[in-house]
Amino acid sequence: MTEKISVEKKVLSENDKLAADIRGQLKQRGLVALNFVSSPGSGKTSLLEKTLSALKHELRVGLIAGDVQTENDANRLKAAGGTIVQPIVTGGACHLDAKMITRVLPEIALDKIDLLLIENVGNLVCPSSYDLGEDMKVVLISTTEGDDKPLKYPGMFRRSSVMVINKIDLLGTSDFDMKRVKENARRINSELKVFEVSCRTGQGLDAWFHWLKSLVAAQH
Repeated sequence: MTEKISVEKKVLSENDKLAADIRGQLKQRGLVALNFVSSPGSGKTSLLEKTLSALKHELRVGLIAGDVQTENDANRLKAAGGTIVQPIVTGGACHLDAKMITRVLPEIALDKIDLLLIENVGNLVCPSSYDLGEDMKVVLISTTEGDDKPLKYPGMFRRSSVMVINKIDLLGTSDFDMKRVKENARRINSELKVFEVSCRTGQGLDAWFHWLKSLVAAQH
């Protein structure tokens, strides 16, 4: 058990050093970087598609799309208007890490973007431990999931700065309770900023877009 803990600490320590280097590169250029995390099917790619379509004429957006076996998400983002999209296929790994980001970052023209969006692998456990050099983590949950997700995965909600609740157009079709999920999340992290959206109908997305633009404006 001691050896296992020692190896894990070493891996995370090396990851944190690389993440610090990445963060330094991005800060030097005045870039905002967000790391999107969720369980599979919450709507990360859909949210990023809507974001690209809405902001492509106002912000220069770079994307890193992580997936376990395919480049499907990266291809969707390109089709939505993404001109700087770099896929990472983990080959089975359940999360992105800073080493993976370091490998693809030179392929992104950082001087030509204002905002870097990283779509992590669909998983609420492992990605919580890995810093990718981002400014903040954005955790997605949908109304088709349990409203106890924050209590089941406290590490992720504790390390995130923003919670996006997607598929609000489906409220009432299950026992998901909006008030309860917010209470559960804020029991873990009282500072969480919350957005309620529907990527299908567009409800709530304007507030999300406005917030992203204000983040970028604050860096300039």
